[in-house]
Amino acid sequence: MENQLTIANQPQFHRLKIAKKRQLTKNAFALELAIPEDLKSNYKFQAGQYVTLKYHFNEKEIQNDYSFTSAPFENKIELVIKINGDESSTSFLFKNYQIGDEISVSEPLGRFFIPSRPNEKRTILAFASGIGITPIFSHIKNILHEEQFTRIFLFYGNKSYEDIVLKQELEDLQKENVGRFEVFYFLSQEKVKDQLFQGRLDEKKISLIINQILHLDEDDEESTIWDSTDKVLICGPGEMIKSVANACYNHGIPKKNIHFELFEAFNDDIYPTEKEFPLIENVNVKIKFNHIEKDGIVLKNNERKILQQLLDLGYKLPYSCKSGICGSCLCYLKNGEVDMTEDEYLTENEKSQGKILPCVSIAMSKDVSLDFDLY
Repeated sequence: MENQLTIANQPQFHRLKIAKKRQLTKNAFALELAIPEDLKSNYKFQAGQYVTLKYHFNEKEIQNDYSFTSAPFENKIELVIKINGDESSTSFLFKNYQIGDEISVSEPLGRFFIPSRPNEKRTILAFASGIGITPIFSHIKNILHEEQFTRIFLFYGNKSYEDIVLKQELEDLQKENVGRFEVFYFLSQEKVKDQLFQGRLDEKKISLIINQILHLDEDDEESTIWDSTDKVLICGPGEMIKSVANACYNHGIPKKNIHFELFEAFNDDIYPTEKEFPLIENVNVKIKFNHIEKDGIVLKNNERKILQQLLDLGYKLPYSCKSGICGSCLCYLKNGEVDMTEDEYLTENEKSQGKILPCVSIAMSKDVSLDFDLY
């Protein structure tokens, strides 16, 4: 996703060499990065995390986030990158960066991870769309390696068979883990014989998956695979995540067990807002950003999230997903009250420190003061 990070919460970058490069599909390629011995500890990561690549394109500095497709136990860093058109920055990256070249790479970021349970028997469902397979693939490899009793079902949507990223790797993984890992492909722009696998992953499709694939559990004749689901992992475009997450929730999976990662900005809440807020007009906002304080900012009312209103007024603040998932807009609430419609990203310790995500925050007081200088 295009990243809007600035000095206030810029991660640490290092120059790393490209060790391997391979094209996967006509619109996707993989990069493996060499990590020097003195930086090994800096690049320890968890499955589901990502790094930011920084490079110049058309006289501009580009910062794009890319998830690890490698798993932590593999002791390497591999990324898979989607080429977004011939004139895109990713096309430039593919054409101009070769093995041996150096590129600026941030230290690992993100919190799209789940605790390992090596001694438990779990059922995990994964839903991916397009290049959203990248963090999911890291998760799958890591779970199969760390949790010998866990089984995983992957539901992977693409436009056509030739667009399926990491298809061979997924097939190999399935063969190596018979009975523990199954993958099902769904195509939206190519005809398939079974209509179940035709179309996008959405709420209607999830209902069909539950009733036709996850309805019988060979390990427990009195239950279904769906009923035994412990965790759900989702990655793809915002609308896909919203649809799949709500379908899972509406079919009985608690929100705390549904984990997702966006790879593009999304201006909507993932789940419907379940409560109404009292209207407050002319909200006074004060912000501190890059050690500069700005007050006298007035938001029309509190009907929309604080961050989007500030962006609309022209304030260049850090953000990426705008849905409370990535944490790029993290700041301190120094004064006033807000209500966060989503708060999966924040830990209890961060909440106790007064940290909030303004992208999902509704002003609940007439005056609000935010400090974006975290470091």
